[in-house]
Amino acid sequence: MWRRASRIGVPGFLECRVLHVTAGRSIRTQKLKEKRETVEIPGLEPITYWDRMHFEPGLAEPKYPVWKRDREDPFHRQAPKYEEMPLYKDRPCYTFQQRTKLLEGVKQALWLTKSKLIDSLPKQLVGIAEDPAYRMEDQDERVQAAISHARFWSGPEIRPKRDRFCPVLMQNLLHLCRIQQPQFPTLGKRMLAENYRISVTWERESDLYRICGLNGMLLSSKQPLPAVAGEKEILSTENHPLPTFYPISPNIDLQQTHVYKVYNDTGFQDGYPFPHAHTLYITDPSVNATLFKPEPLRAKMIMFTFANALVRAKILYGEEPKVLDNPITVQCIATNGRLFQFLIFQLNTTKLQSNDGIKNLIWLDQDQLLYDYAKCLPILKKKMVQVPAGLAGYCPETFSKFLALYLHGAV
Repeated sequence: MWRRASRIGVPGFLECRVLHVTAGRSIRTQKLKEKRETVEIPGLEPITYWDRMHFEPGLAEPKYPVWKRDREDPFHRQAPKYEEMPLYKDRPCYTFQQRTKLLEGVKQALWLTKSKLIDSLPKQLVGIAEDPAYRMEDQDERVQAAISHARFWSGPEIRPKRDRFCPVLMQNLLHLCRIQQPQFPTLGKRMLAENYRISVTWERESDLYRICGLNGMLLSSKQPLPAVAGEKEILSTENHPLPTFYPISPNIDLQQTHVYKVYNDTGFQDGYPFPHAHTLYITDPSVNATLFKPEPLRAKMIMFTFANALVRAKILYGEEPKVLDNPITVQCIATNGRLFQFLIFQLNTTKLQSNDGIKNLIWLDQDQLLYDYAKCLPILKKKMVQVPAGLAGYCPETFSKFLALYLHGAV
């Protein structure tokens, strides 16, 4: 009778009984898993089953002593508590590193660095980019060959991924800039460094901030870059209001930590012959969820150029906040393999605690296409070629700006 009931789809008595038993078991096992609260009565010692060496119902669970190895095992190492670490501090520090994505993007970076934004390149750099005297021979053909090498010929894959062609493209463009050294001998007094680590701390209002870690390739030189803005333009920033994004906190997306060390480090040893940061090159080759969109990428450029300028200012002028007599200029170029972002940062002051006074200056030229697309295979639709294979939509103005930032300070 039970089988017939189950076949025609009517739940039988046996099925209901099994469900009831399983439900009871799950409730009972859940109660057993829950630990009872230990009651400690002062003056009374609980009777445990420690001497019996096995579980005994009705006796209390003993407190076992902490077992320590006679040697150090890296696979079972127990880290100390944060409060017991030697670098622990009660005041929190908010850290920005290479994978940090600011929620408010450029607005948040401007507030953190106390800067004013100008949506264009300076006139000096625009003049270098537009002057035909600074163009190399067969410039467009060489740049297109560099793009084709990165997108089509740099690896055995038919369609190389971004983490493959993006760094190759940046190195190819830098090689084209380096061959201008016979015409401009000052270019020989530079060095390109990779995988260096920077660290700098500063106070903003009542909080402590820090930028540290890897940030890209740095082109450094023996001579510092000249200031882009004059004294009159610097003084005009005194009444400039900083952007607000209330009710969002300026600390959002920054890592809060109580274990840190307050120090300033350029990433190079003392006596390095190329101490002045010239241009920072950031590539975004990520192909997974950590891919930076253009807005967080521009914020990352602002933060790391500010870090390179601030750590140099603290070495030259000390830790005391002040308005700099000679502003420090650092450039930055970032790309995802197709779009380029150009930025010039001028550090005018290290008085960053309040919103009043002179601000720093930022020139930003964003979303400049080097080419429209580079297809390894054509895109077909209904047996018709919609997008042909190869390189298309090359923009020569973008590389002219790239070359102008490289030649800045040498022409």
